[in-house]
Amino acid sequence: MASTIVVTGGSSGVGLAAAEQFAARGDEVVLVGRDPQRLADAVARVRQAGGREPAHFRTDFESFTEVRALADQLLAAYPKIDVLANNAGGMVGEYRRTADGYEATVQGNHLAPFLLTNLLLERLRGGRVVNTASRAHAQGRPDPDRLAGDPGKYSSWQAYGASKAANILFTSEAARRWPDVTSVSFHPGVVRSNFGTGRVTRLFYKYAPGLVTPQKAGELLVWLATAPVSELVDGGYYVGHKLTSPAPHARDDSLAAKLWDASAAATMR
Repeated sequence: MASTIVVTGGSSGVGLAAAEQFAARGDEVVLVGRDPQRLADAVARVRQAGGREPAHFRTDFESFTEVRALADQLLAAYPKIDVLANNAGGMVGEYRRTADGYEATVQGNHLAPFLLTNLLLERLRGGRVVNTASRAHAQGRPDPDRLAGDPGKYSSWQAYGASKAANILFTSEAARRWPDVTSVSFHPGVVRSNFGTGRVTRLFYKYAPGLVTPQKAGELLVWLATAPVSELVDGGYYVGHKLTSPAPHARDDSLAAKLWDASAAATMR
């Protein structure tokens, strides 16, 4: 039976590769992306992979207004969402505060998917949420009391790492709060992509030897989205197909609960 699968960050990289694989399986794919041209190109590729036009929505995760509008559209269109792949995200080179008042990295990578998942919760009952995290989570600890960040202390890598730790903490806390939704997070590998900020970082992610292909990383996302629930650990963090213990701060239950409450206060108003 075909599943309805929403893939954010679905217009390139891991998200697009996974979306193509879902489509080839016969699933109903819903693409979410920010850039209109890349989203249009992704639609064409997913159509070719699955033989039918995927639904698609342009949304900027640096805007809670746009995330809420996306949720409204998805709620109106789908009585059931089997999988939400929270894959959108990126790195911000310089400190930037969004119109909502939060540091752009934590909003795009954590607060926006937190908001979207909460808004779609009733459609996700009995389904699952797959959050794309990263081993970079070890490089940063989210501060629930300072989601607006500090422009004087900004580091793009630390901000990115903190947002990825937030993805893992969100996953584990969701498993505790939502027993009827399976939640997992994963490290996709160091993926060959357009990821990063600055010329040197972008060149590394395009050309360095030993990088994981988007297709391989997409296969892992698909496995986490489709494997029998009995084969997964709810709230677990995966590296490859292996359940892995994240850095200590990313498995701190009290931090997870505090971050959840702060995220809810920031977004659910």
